[in-house]
Amino acid sequence: MKNKFKIFLLIFLVILTAGCTKSLKDSETKKVVINPITGQSLTKNILCQPTDKDTIEIYNKYKDIVDISKLPTCAKFNVTTGGYEGLWDSIFVKPLAWVIIQIGNLVKSYGLSLIITSLLIRLVAYPITKKTAIQSELINKAKPELDRLEAKYKDKTDQASMMKKSQEMTMIYKKYNINPIAGCLYAFLQIPLFIAFLEAINRLPALFEEKFIGFQLGTTPLTGMEKGNFIYLIIVLIVGITTYFSFKFNSTSANSVGQANTMNRVMVITIVVMSLFMSSALGIYWATTNLFTIFQNLLVKRSKKLYG
Repeated sequence: MKNKFKIFLLIFLVILTAGCTKSLKDSETKKVVINPITGQSLTKNILCQPTDKDTIEIYNKYKDIVDISKLPTCAKFNVTTGGYEGLWDSIFVKPLAWVIIQIGNLVKSYGLSLIITSLLIRLVAYPITKKTAIQSELINKAKPELDRLEAKYKDKTDQASMMKKSQEMTMIYKKYNINPIAGCLYAFLQIPLFIAFLEAINRLPALFEEKFIGFQLGTTPLTGMEKGNFIYLIIVLIVGITTYFSFKFNSTSANSVGQANTMNRVMVITIVVMSLFMSSALGIYWATTNLFTIFQNLLVKRSKKLYG
């Protein structure tokens, strides 16, 4: 238990010390500067020089806030560019951006590089995510007994009954080798990873300026559809579908089915709405990690060694 607490504490400290993308704001209106063509919020702490004429023109209007001419080209960006900017940038954001650039230069596509980088990180995290998937399967195996336990104490709210219920639930957990805390570990790990990808994408012109399989990666689906490009609806649909099945296959909740399903629906709806305002690049990243999770859980379901 002490080791698990230390892990959670470490993750919490990482999130706590995380920096955040600094939005470029107009000095007079104090509003975030939006690229009218893509709908993307522009960042003040951009990592390298943009090459798109419209983006350059917007940044040049705010030269007193950020001078992009002093930045390196994205091809020459490295993890030491800009010097030390804090623990979060040095450990997560800049190395992640550098990897995306290097792989993009290799495969000649930064969009494809985003997918490859996402998969590589998930492969590195596989030992942890596999445990989460196994816990989900164990919960499903124990579900009939957990449901009977819930029914047994449905109308009992006194302290003695609650203590007995807790003891019986602990026995069921031991019987099926369930460890809810271990099952939640990746959920906490995913938060800083998602934030790091969000920052790297928003601060990396080489990525958000590129077109990939018909999508302009910096364009938000909402902006794309407002301009009549309803192909961007595909990203929203894929994010929604993959998120639903990812949550469904990866649930480690011991709550009743109704409660779990309601929570999953709310989360899916929330993420779908958010995907309308996220850059297409971030939507592709999210869908990629969801697909990996679904594939991983299908493999675990077919495995005979859930207790291994």
